[in-house]
Amino acid sequence: MRYYDFALAPNPRRVNLFLAEKGLVIDTVEINLRGGGQFEADFRARNPQAMVPCLELDDGSVLGETMAICRYLEVQHPEPNLFGRDAREVGFIEMWNRRAEIEGFLPAADALRNEGERFHGRALAGPRDYPQIPQLVARGKARAAAFLADLDAHLAGREYVAVERFTMADINAWVTVEFAARVRVEPHAEQADLRRWYAALAARPAFKALPPAPPPA
Repeated sequence: MRYYDFALAPNPRRVNLFLAEKGLVIDTVEINLRGGGQFEADFRARNPQAMVPCLELDDGSVLGETMAICRYLEVQHPEPNLFGRDAREVGFIEMWNRRAEIEGFLPAADALRNEGERFHGRALAGPRDYPQIPQLVARGKARAAAFLADLDAHLAGREYVAVERFTMADINAWVTVEFAARVRVEPHAEQADLRRWYAALAARPAFKALPPAPPPA
Protein backbone atom coordinates (compact mmCIF):
# COMPACT_ATOMS: atom_id res chain seq x y z
CA MET A 1 0.00 0.00 0.00
CA ARG A 2 0.99 3.60 -0.50
CA TYR A 3 -0.54 6.55 1.31
CA TYR A 4 -0.75 10.03 -0.24
CA ASP A 5 -0.63 12.75 2.37
CA PHE A 6 -0.29 16.47 3.05
CA ALA A 7 0.40 16.64 6.75
CA LEU A 8 -0.78 20.24 7.21
CA ALA A 9 -4.23 19.72 5.71
CA PRO A 10 -7.10 18.82 8.05
CA ASN A 11 -8.41 15.74 6.25
CA PRO A 12 -5.03 13.98 6.18
CA ARG A 13 -4.56 14.95 9.83
CA ARG A 14 -7.59 12.82 10.70
CA VAL A 15 -6.09 9.79 8.94
CA ASN A 16 -2.63 10.48 10.35
CA LEU A 17 -3.99 10.45 13.90
CA PHE A 18 -5.84 7.22 13.16
CA LEU A 19 -2.64 5.63 11.83
CA ALA A 20 -0.64 6.79 14.83
CA GLU A 21 -3.21 5.52 17.33
CA LYS A 22 -3.17 2.17 15.52
CA GLY A 23 0.63 2.10 15.42
CA LEU A 24 0.54 1.67 11.63
CA VAL A 25 3.38 2.77 9.36
CA ILE A 26 2.58 2.91 5.63
CA ASP A 27 4.77 3.96 2.71
CA THR A 28 3.84 7.62 2.31
CA VAL A 29 4.12 10.17 -0.49
CA GLU A 30 3.70 13.83 0.45
CA ILE A 31 1.60 15.79 -2.06
CA ASN A 32 2.24 19.52 -1.71
CA LEU A 33 -1.22 21.01 -2.02
CA ARG A 34 0.12 24.55 -1.71
CA GLY A 35 2.31 23.93 -4.73
CA GLY A 36 -0.48 22.35 -6.77
CA GLY A 37 0.87 18.82 -6.45
CA GLN A 38 -2.65 17.40 -6.46
CA PHE A 39 -3.03 18.54 -10.08
CA GLU A 40 0.15 16.98 -11.43
CA ALA A 41 -0.46 14.36 -14.11
CA ASP A 42 1.07 11.45 -12.22
CA PHE A 43 -1.12 12.01 -9.17
CA ARG A 44 -4.25 12.78 -11.20
CA ALA A 45 -3.78 9.48 -13.05
CA ARG A 46 -4.00 7.73 -9.69
CA ASN A 47 -6.72 9.88 -8.16
CA PRO A 48 -8.85 11.89 -10.62
CA GLN A 49 -10.49 13.62 -7.63
CA ALA A 50 -7.21 15.50 -7.11
CA MET A 51 -7.49 15.34 -3.34
CA VAL A 52 -5.63 13.88 -0.40
CA PRO A 53 -5.64 11.73 1.56
CA CYS A 54 -5.90 8.67 -0.60
CA LEU A 55 -4.62 5.13 -0.26
CA GLU A 56 -3.24 3.14 -3.17
CA LEU A 57 -3.88 -0.55 -2.56
CA ASP A 58 -1.63 -3.41 -3.58
CA ASP A 59 -3.76 -4.13 -6.64
CA GLY A 60 -3.29 -0.56 -7.90
CA SER A 61 -6.79 0.64 -7.04
CA VAL A 62 -7.04 3.89 -5.10
CA LEU A 63 -9.27 4.48 -2.11
CA GLY A 64 -10.21 8.08 -1.41
CA GLU A 65 -12.24 9.76 1.36
CA THR A 66 -10.95 10.02 4.90
CA MET A 67 -13.43 7.75 6.63
CA ALA A 68 -13.31 5.13 3.87
CA ILE A 69 -9.54 4.87 4.32
CA CYS A 70 -9.83 4.53 8.08
CA ARG A 71 -12.61 1.95 7.86
CA TYR A 72 -10.62 -0.12 5.36
CA LEU A 73 -7.61 -0.13 7.67
CA GLU A 74 -9.77 -0.85 10.72
CA VAL A 75 -10.92 -4.11 9.12
CA GLN A 76 -7.33 -5.09 8.39
CA HIS A 77 -6.06 -3.97 11.81
CA PRO A 78 -8.99 -4.26 14.24
CA GLU A 79 -7.06 -3.40 17.40
CA PRO A 80 -7.14 -0.99 19.05
CA ASN A 81 -10.76 -0.71 18.02
CA LEU A 82 -11.75 2.82 16.97
CA PHE A 83 -15.09 2.32 15.18
CA GLY A 84 -17.12 0.30 17.69
CA ARG A 85 -17.26 -3.14 19.25
CA ASP A 86 -21.03 -3.61 19.21
CA ALA A 87 -24.11 -2.10 17.58
CA ARG A 88 -24.49 0.62 20.20
CA GLU A 89 -20.89 1.77 19.93
CA VAL A 90 -20.93 1.66 16.13
CA GLY A 91 -24.08 3.78 16.06
CA PHE A 92 -22.93 6.46 18.49
CA ILE A 93 -19.44 6.69 16.96
CA GLU A 94 -20.94 7.07 13.49
CA MET A 95 -23.41 9.69 14.73
CA TRP A 96 -20.64 11.84 16.19
CA ASN A 97 -18.39 11.33 13.19
CA ARG A 98 -21.18 12.71 11.03
CA ARG A 99 -21.98 15.57 13.39
CA ALA A 100 -18.36 16.66 13.61
CA GLU A 101 -18.05 16.68 9.84
CA ILE A 102 -21.41 18.17 8.88
CA GLU A 103 -21.94 20.63 11.73
CA GLY A 104 -18.34 21.70 12.35
CA PHE A 105 -15.77 20.66 9.77
CA LEU A 106 -17.63 21.57 6.57
CA PRO A 107 -18.79 24.96 7.91
CA ALA A 108 -15.19 25.79 8.87
CA ALA A 109 -14.12 24.78 5.37
CA ASP A 110 -16.78 27.10 3.89
CA ALA A 111 -15.44 29.97 5.99
CA LEU A 112 -11.84 29.28 5.00
CA ARG A 113 -12.25 28.70 1.29
CA ASN A 114 -14.74 31.48 0.56
CA GLU A 115 -12.55 34.25 1.96
CA GLY A 116 -9.34 35.79 0.66
CA GLU A 117 -7.21 35.49 -2.46
CA ARG A 118 -5.60 32.17 -1.62
CA PHE A 119 -8.70 30.21 -2.64
CA HIS A 120 -9.90 32.58 -5.35
CA GLY A 121 -11.81 30.41 -7.85
CA ARG A 122 -11.14 27.35 -5.67
CA ALA A 123 -13.96 27.54 -3.14
CA LEU A 124 -14.27 23.75 -3.12
CA ALA A 125 -11.47 21.20 -3.12
CA GLY A 126 -11.31 18.75 -6.00
CA PRO A 127 -10.80 18.69 -9.76
CA ARG A 128 -13.23 21.50 -10.66
CA ASP A 129 -13.04 25.23 -10.05
CA TYR A 130 -15.85 27.01 -8.22
CA PRO A 131 -16.15 30.72 -7.43
CA GLN A 132 -16.12 31.96 -3.88
CA ILE A 133 -19.40 32.94 -2.21
CA PRO A 134 -18.46 35.57 0.40
CA GLN A 135 -21.82 35.25 2.16
CA LEU A 136 -20.86 31.74 3.26
CA VAL A 137 -17.97 33.02 5.41
CA ALA A 138 -20.04 34.45 8.25
CA ARG A 139 -22.48 31.56 8.18
CA GLY A 140 -19.63 29.04 8.22
CA LYS A 141 -18.05 30.69 11.25
CA ALA A 142 -21.40 30.86 13.04
CA ARG A 143 -22.11 27.18 12.40
CA ALA A 144 -18.62 26.15 13.52
CA ALA A 145 -19.04 28.19 16.71
CA ALA A 146 -22.41 26.53 17.32
CA PHE A 147 -20.80 23.11 16.97
CA LEU A 148 -18.17 24.02 19.57
CA ALA A 149 -20.91 25.17 21.94
CA ASP A 150 -22.91 21.97 21.41
CA LEU A 151 -19.81 19.83 21.88
CA ASP A 152 -18.94 21.63 25.12
CA ALA A 153 -22.42 20.97 26.48
CA HIS A 154 -22.25 17.32 25.41
CA LEU A 155 -18.88 16.79 27.11
CA ALA A 156 -20.09 17.85 30.55
CA GLY A 157 -19.26 14.90 32.79
CA ARG A 158 -17.80 12.93 29.88
CA GLU A 159 -14.23 11.97 29.07
CA TYR A 160 -14.81 11.06 25.43
CA VAL A 161 -17.22 12.13 22.70
CA ALA A 162 -19.17 9.06 21.59
CA VAL A 163 -18.72 6.21 24.10
CA GLU A 164 -16.80 5.55 27.31
CA ARG A 165 -13.43 5.23 25.58
CA PHE A 166 -11.31 6.93 22.92
CA THR A 167 -12.60 6.36 19.36
CA MET A 168 -12.57 7.79 15.87
CA ALA A 169 -15.27 10.22 16.95
CA ASP A 170 -12.73 11.89 19.25
CA ILE A 171 -10.24 12.19 16.39
CA ASN A 172 -12.83 13.73 14.08
CA ALA A 173 -14.14 16.16 16.68
CA TRP A 174 -10.63 17.17 17.82
CA VAL A 175 -9.44 17.91 14.27
CA THR A 176 -12.65 19.85 13.68
CA VAL A 177 -11.95 22.06 16.72
CA GLU A 178 -8.34 22.50 15.58
CA PHE A 179 -9.49 23.35 12.04
CA ALA A 180 -12.06 25.88 13.25
CA ALA A 181 -9.25 27.82 14.88
CA ARG A 182 -7.88 28.50 11.39
CA VAL A 183 -10.91 30.73 10.78
CA ARG A 184 -10.59 32.22 14.28
CA VAL A 185 -13.39 30.19 15.82
CA GLU A 186 -12.02 28.84 19.11
CA PRO A 187 -13.42 27.55 22.40
CA HIS A 188 -14.46 30.33 24.74
CA ALA A 189 -12.93 30.59 28.19
CA GLU A 190 -16.21 29.45 29.73
CA GLN A 191 -16.36 26.30 27.59
CA ALA A 192 -14.44 24.41 30.24
CA ASP A 193 -15.49 20.89 29.28
CA LEU A 194 -14.53 21.36 25.66
CA ARG A 195 -11.15 22.82 26.64
CA ARG A 196 -10.52 20.02 29.16
CA TRP A 197 -11.28 17.31 26.58
CA TYR A 198 -9.23 19.03 23.87
CA ALA A 199 -6.20 19.37 26.15
CA ALA A 200 -6.44 15.76 27.31
CA LEU A 201 -6.37 14.50 23.71
CA ALA A 202 -3.59 16.89 22.76
CA ALA A 203 -1.45 15.22 25.44
CA ARG A 204 -1.76 11.77 23.85
CA PRO A 205 1.46 10.67 22.10
CA ALA A 206 -0.18 10.46 18.66
CA PHE A 207 -1.50 14.00 18.94
CA LYS A 208 1.74 15.41 20.36
CA ALA A 209 3.64 13.97 17.36
CA LEU A 210 1.39 15.73 14.84
CA PRO A 211 3.07 18.64 13.02
CA PRO A 212 1.75 22.02 14.19
CA ALA A 213 -1.36 23.18 12.39
CA PRO A 214 -1.12 26.26 10.13
CA PRO A 215 -1.86 29.59 11.85
CA PRO A 216 -5.26 31.26 11.54
CA ALA A 217 -6.11 32.52 8.07
